[in-house]
Amino acid sequence: MNDEYDYNISYGKIAIPLYRVYATPLTGVAPIPESAFTGRDNTLLAAEVDVEVYGGNFVAAYTEGDNSNVVATDSMKNFVLEHALAFEGSTLESFLHLLGHAFLTAYAQMEHVRLTGRELPFTAAIVPQHGSFAASNVLFKHSNDDFATASFDFARAGETVVITGHECGRIGMQLLKVTGSSFTNFVRDDYTTLPERVDRPLYLYLDTHWKYADLNDIHQRYIPAEQVRDMIYTIFHEFVSESIQHLVHEIGLRLLKRFPQMAEVSFTGQNRTRDPMVVSETDPRIKVYSDPFSAYGSITLTLARKS
Repeated sequence: MNDEYDYNISYGKIAIPLYRVYATPLTGVAPIPESAFTGRDNTLLAAEVDVEVYGGNFVAAYTEGDNSNVVATDSMKNFVLEHALAFEGSTLESFLHLLGHAFLTAYAQMEHVRLTGRELPFTAAIVPQHGSFAASNVLFKHSNDDFATASFDFARAGETVVITGHECGRIGMQLLKVTGSSFTNFVRDDYTTLPERVDRPLYLYLDTHWKYADLNDIHQRYIPAEQVRDMIYTIFHEFVSESIQHLVHEIGLRLLKRFPQMAEVSFTGQNRTRDPMVVSETDPRIKVYSDPFSAYGSITLTLARKS
């Protein structure tokens, strides 16, 4: 190794797809007023997993071509899939928790590992059953909808494995509310062409992430991404906002109030609102919108409890 330089390296296997059938059902989820979600049967638990390994033990592979400490990324892939078969839990977070401890227990060469999981969303197909229609218990359709995600960092502390960082989330929400959103009283100058809109159809792309105050609550007071999503739907539906900033602040406050085990919540939002093109002469509610200029507004917000 060249002593003139500092090395900060990582390597791993990205987007390992897995489709576990007949996993342990998720039960015992506490209901909340804003969501009908109280669990899932996990007949199909589908996800893709990223494995990123950090540490100085692998520097020689870069500097000398010495692979004697390198765990092949193909082995990582097989490790993830074998543990998916043995997995007895019911959430993406608990699977990553299992994997992190297993990796650092199995491979002394690994100093620090980051595991990220993304739900591959499937929904049950609706089929005829007993003279009516109901969700199939064997047929699922892939959905291009929003999805759950989680990421955990694991490291060694003596002989034990500890979690040094984490984040959970719901990604890819695309929501269009046709009325009940405004944007007025903003700065106007010679560069301003945007008219004030007292009531606009707000088209919002939204990602949200959260962290637990106590990591034990991932098992004891689990926050389902489905309930977070449904709360966002409910608040967006009923709240009359003056801006996207106003909206996400309200969502953040209500999420922190609803889930006391949530230490912080953050948002990344994109304003994808369409431009009005044609208005009915007989009913001003009836309008046609079209795609605007391709650039879009972006906002972020993080709300954390004071320590």
